Amino acid sequence: MERGEEEQNQTRIPKKRIKLQEIVEKGEEDRISGLPDCLLLEILSRLPSTVGAIRTGTLSKRWNHLWTLLPTLIFKEIDDNLLWSNYIMFVDQTLAQCSGLKLKKFLVSVTYDTQSESRIKTWIRYAINRNVEELNLALWNYEAGVGFLLDQFFFINSCFTKLTLRGCILDTTGAIGWKNLRSLCICFAYLDEDLIENILSGSPVLETLVLRYCHGYRHLDITSKSVKNLVFHGYNMLPDALSNIIEINAPNILSLTIQGNLMSWKLLLVNVSSLVEANLDYTKIRQYKITHEEEMLKGFIVKLRHVKELKIGVLCSEVLSCLEAKGFIFPSNMKFPVVIHDDWLESDDSVESGNRDLLLHDHCPKDDEVNLLSML
Repeated sequence: MERGEEEQNQTRIPKKRIKLQEIVEKGEEDRISGLPDCLLLEILSRLPSTVGAIRTGTLSKRWNHLWTLLPTLIFKEIDDNLLWSNYIMFVDQTLAQCSGLKLKKFLVSVTYDTQSESRIKTWIRYAINRNVEELNLALWNYEAGVGFLLDQFFFINSCFTKLTLRGCILDTTGAIGWKNLRSLCICFAYLDEDLIENILSGSPVLETLVLRYCHGYRHLDITSKSVKNLVFHGYNMLPDALSNIIEINAPNILSLTIQGNLMSWKLLLVNVSSLVEANLDYTKIRQYKITHEEEMLKGFIVKLRHVKELKIGVLCSEVLSCLEAKGFIFPSNMKFPVVIHDDWLESDDSVESGNRDLLLHDHCPKDDEVNLLSML
């Protein structure tokens, strides 16, 4: 390789990988080559995306094709900084060259059009055929504006241990069979009571359930003895707001978190008798009378007096102040939030963190797309 080409490759390597590059330049490549494959694969698996793992092939011959054995594949369209048309091709070519027997984790976060929907279904089937344990899907159809319809074979796989589904349609015609699933997170989906019951009955070892801005149910009935952690993160409002009352009945859970924007008029706790800890950190987009907020929070506190630790967020703390002024005595198990001053948010670190996606999007020159595809 000519020196000019080496310098060009160096400019494409993100700063986070400079230390590894320096080791190679100092003639210490043998130290890297001497590491066992299992350790090198563990290092590559910890990179934020598979694109980064592929690029390490430019640092050492020892790493050149090691990424094809990765047990973790992560494809994030915005972080990988590829044009959408090239991104579909990149994922196709990457999966075609991967030769590992089993997948520990498979993540896809991508916007798509109707024409490429079949390609994404092929990716999901690929992961399931490799007995993926942790599957994370974030899929957005920018043309139709609807969710991604999962195939029926998706619901009868015992390989899953952790599922995160964003923008997916769960429309199953039969019984769900997720026999080894321990953690389930569903975001922005329609769920009715029958579907929730189907999920719980088909997931006998499920321990953690996260529902994020889902809708369609009025009664969240979790009587499964295996589910110990419940996160209720927001609820999409129905047209009839006054009758939009959600009830949670979960007598066996040990931990409950209520957060996000509660667009429903009221959230009631029916039975949470086994709770050990609870976290109330919700906000509300719709402005109801303060008496509504007070009534709901008071109902929470009454139901949660027995828990060992009760944490509350900023909004709940403000509502509690109104209750206290009216003579309400809060329990001793309550922990108040730590207020973060505005000047902390003006630091360089927070600004950099807040614009992470923007910085990543502008980080690499567009000709990296061609170079990356040529490395496959």
